[in-house]
Amino acid sequence: MAAYFIVDLTIEDMPGLQHYIQAVPATIQKYGGRYLVRGATWEALEGGWEPNRIVVLEFPSLERAKAWYSSEEYKPLKQERQKASRANIVLVEGVQA
Repeated sequence: MAAYFIVDLTIEDMPGLQHYIQAVPATIQKYGGRYLVRGATWEALEGGWEPNRIVVLEFPSLERAKAWYSSEEYKPLKQERQKASRANIVLVEGVQA
């Protein structure tokens, strides 16, 4: 069953995030993941949530998503992201097809 990372990202240092932006897609792809949303325009329809930059990643399973997030390939990139931005991230399992 597919799993999704849903990220609300606030970029504080865009130059410091450039390497991350260029390098991270290959790590996501290696674990079977792909971008569904990457900083697209959004519109709040209900509630008070005001996200900054929304990213949604799809992985084939929770296991593959967690493997990517804790992988040696992603570890240094995650540190770069954490230095240059703030994020709220959730991992959620999709529904049975």
